[in-house]
Amino acid sequence: MTKQEPIKSGYGARTEAREALGGRDLTGKVAIVTGGYSGLGLETTKALAGAGAIVIVPARSPEKAQKALAGIANVEQAALDLADPASIDAFASGFLSRTKKLDILINNAAIMASPLMRDARGYEAQFATNHLGHFQLTARLWPALKGAGGARVVALSSIGHRISPVNLDDPSFEHGEYNKWVAYGRAKTANALFAIGLDQRGATHGVRAFAVHPGGIMTDLQRFMPEEEKRAMGWIDADGNVDPRFKTPSQGAATSVWCAANAQLDGKGGVYCEDCDIAVAVAPDAKEFTGVRPWAVDAEQADALWTLSERMTGVAFNI
Repeated sequence: MTKQEPIKSGYGARTEAREALGGRDLTGKVAIVTGGYSGLGLETTKALAGAGAIVIVPARSPEKAQKALAGIANVEQAALDLADPASIDAFASGFLSRTKKLDILINNAAIMASPLMRDARGYEAQFATNHLGHFQLTARLWPALKGAGGARVVALSSIGHRISPVNLDDPSFEHGEYNKWVAYGRAKTANALFAIGLDQRGATHGVRAFAVHPGGIMTDLQRFMPEEEKRAMGWIDADGNVDPRFKTPSQGAATSVWCAANAQLDGKGGVYCEDCDIAVAVAPDAKEFTGVRPWAVDAEQADALWTLSERMTGVAFNI
């Protein structure tokens, strides 16, 4: 596992997605970007496809995805609902029936600050969609990742991980009172820990994994938040203008693209990244909206979460 400290990449918060490729040609590569048809996911898709990769975009809303992706070369679209285990298996089976290698997997799709909802198994929706669905998807696609000879997996986390560590005893709020932001924090910590766990297991097979905080971006991710809440948090002003500190979707996609393809990360993995660099490790009580808290890069927690995820999904990686 790579040390959790910046490598002075030369990129930054305002780097654009295509720039973050570092000039890498992805011709002949195959990528999957969940949620790659809106917001920063769409910009990620455009950057990878523009560099020559064949990009498959699984979507819960195929009609919406087809409209958003129309006219973009090298892009294919398929149906996938991360909250439905049968849908995940069907998508993965269809993919594996057509190709035996997957060079890039970007687990980008997410929901944020939703009211209490549960998936088909009864699990809390943010943890289930953001983490468990991607855990199962990655497990099902594992043969193709292993067969790529140098695949990268990117797990979209968030500075929201600072809100809460994972709760291994009550991951679905079956006993504790539901709080939408605590649930989001737990899910984003889980995303980061998944990258740690996957990199530990995948490195010997050439599969490296990275967690990414994309930065603040105003996208469809905020669909569950009323306008008053966005104003109260300072994300928009009274006229609905977005805080200038927020990134554009292309800038938000840049760190995902950097982790997925830039040569600066060859031979590296198992780290949390932001602003196109490896993030600084900060104290648990750090007040900054940057850096990674210790519970999101804890190898023992990553192992415990891995075991819990296998039990909750009934899916194990054949590593």
